[in-house]
Amino acid sequence: MCKNIRPLFNFDPPASDEEVRAASVQFVRKISGFTAPSKANQDAFNRAIDEIANVARKLVDELETNAPKKNREEEAAKAKARAAERYARA
Repeated sequence: MCKNIRPLFNFDPPASDEEVRAASVQFVRKISGFTAPSKANQDAFNRAIDEIANVARKLVDELETNAPKKNREEEAAKAKARAAERYARA
């Protein structure tokens, strides 16, 4: 999985459309192998991003859990601490 794609489900506040779209862009870039498509592929690239964003939004909105919602700031701090520990060992 692409490291830049972050979990979007079960956060307070919920994932924004911009976050869903950013994850979709990263996904399309990863599977296509392009960071920026050629002009010939631009329409297909953009269409794929739009379709994946729509499906991802629907998925995130329809998922259910009994777990408490996660706080974005707390989760970001945990990730930063894990990264600091991981890279400190190198």
